[in-house]
Amino acid sequence: MPDTDPWLPRWLPLLRECAGDGPVLELGCAAGRDTATLVEAGLRVAAIELSSDALAQARQRVPAGAEFHCGDFREAWPLAEGATVGVVLASLSLHYFAWDETLALVQRIHRVLRPGGVLLCRLNSVNDLHHGAHGPSASGRDEDFFYVVDGFPKRFFDRAAVERLFADGWALQHLEEVRVLRYDEPKVAWEALLRPTPSSATGS
Repeated sequence: MPDTDPWLPRWLPLLRECAGDGPVLELGCAAGRDTATLVEAGLRVAAIELSSDALAQARQRVPAGAEFHCGDFREAWPLAEGATVGVVLASLSLHYFAWDETLALVQRIHRVLRPGGVLLCRLNSVNDLHHGAHGPSASGRDEDFFYVVDGFPKRFFDRAAVERLFADGWALQHLEEVRVLRYDEPKVAWEALLRPTPSSATGS
């Protein structure tokens, strides 16, 4: 069966270069689709996923080459004290939180990336109308694109919001609005590649 969302292969040479001998930290691996692509490319992965059902699927899909951890990635990460990584991957996983929590996550990612490392992420676009980019506000402020979707909060981004999220301590090297075809209806998302720079927010 052809891959309906072949987004990751073009980034693999860069991810291999940046990861070196260390693992890719994957925040929100779901059923392990991207984890499998990374492991097949020779990368090690430390993956975190909140859903135990999805994690069981991921473990079955990727029986070797990855460490899977069940939990909320706003909490502890499976890294040694003071450890850094060269790559953090967060595909369609950073957009479920209030703005301050999202910003705090981005700052944590900044702290854990070593110099020259990269964050590769995808975020919901405000144009993702098939997947909830409209409806009741989760915050009471209609202007912040934070909606209740199927009973859960879900954030959507325009270009300005993506740039604002990464305004402090990040060099935005690639930002593109893309169509994702893995679901019943096409999904619209932002695909972003970022490198850490000195940041006043993180003290680095």
